[in-house]
Amino acid sequence: MGDRGTSNHSEVTDFILVGFRVRPELHTLLFLLFLLVYAMILLGNVGMMTIIMTDPRLNTPMYFFLGNLSFIDLFYSSVIAPKAMINFWSESKSISFAGCVTQLFLFALFIVAEGFLLAAMAYDRFIAICNPLLYSVQMSTRLCIQLVAGSYFCGCISSVLQTSMTFTLSFCASRAINHFYCDDRPLQRISCSDLYFHKIVSFFLCSIIILPTIIVIIVSYMYIVSTVLKIKSTEGRKKAFSTCSSHLGVVGVLYGAIIFMYFIPDRFPELSKVASLCYTLVTPMLNPLIYSLRNKDVREALRKILGKKIFLFNSILTVI
Repeated sequence: MGDRGTSNHSEVTDFILVGFRVRPELHTLLFLLFLLVYAMILLGNVGMMTIIMTDPRLNTPMYFFLGNLSFIDLFYSSVIAPKAMINFWSESKSISFAGCVTQLFLFALFIVAEGFLLAAMAYDRFIAICNPLLYSVQMSTRLCIQLVAGSYFCGCISSVLQTSMTFTLSFCASRAINHFYCDDRPLQRISCSDLYFHKIVSFFLCSIIILPTIIVIIVSYMYIVSTVLKIKSTEGRKKAFSTCSSHLGVVGVLYGAIIFMYFIPDRFPELSKVASLCYTLVTPMLNPLIYSLRNKDVREALRKILGKKIFLFNSILTVI
């Protein structure tokens, strides 16, 4: 890659995360908003994982995938939110070069893993609804582990390529990243390297990640809808659709925000930040709510856990 300047990226020791361009008096409001959302992410996703691990009735492939989805949501939001909240109070708003590399690597790893995991969940629903008699055979424990491990592996490979490619660029134009976390597009804007090859590879990576996962999801749901419409009982159709609507809601929010962000022209960075908020914080917050509110098994498991806690608390009060 040719440089348009003389400085090399090795001379950069840190970056400045510009964040949201708002009046200083709004920083406290934004901090409280981020704190509230992050607290809900922690509570919702840790709660979901706890429910799934402690209730034997939820020892099924669907909840195995859902537990991993909660883990991914919890992890990648934790890569972004704490640093963003610190920067609302920081004068320098700096992040070290190593910190920026780590943030981009971990975020890219888990966001790609989530895309593949959502495709695996769509396939799971396809088998459950279209081939229910063979479900326990086809969705074996071994296959479920392979699908989850494959999601993390694809995320890791993609992240290694994306991160190494991004940080071989030269950053001699500026240290100020016009975003609230280290992401590929804002880093491209402050690079003085030739971006042609970088953009080609980035487009190729996006294509082999987004297209296959979307195709799997769309084809799975085409078969699911076709099968459900053949069910004669209204109650049966309602039950089948209810198990899929939560997953479709999650897919719609995540992919809608990602596609919207990457179609926004570079001259609208503030819109890009808003779109990024949708899949870095809003989606991880909504996922546990969507699955718990629309899922009878999760609601019953939650009532069972809360019932035990209340009984234990009452027992302690009685003893005292």
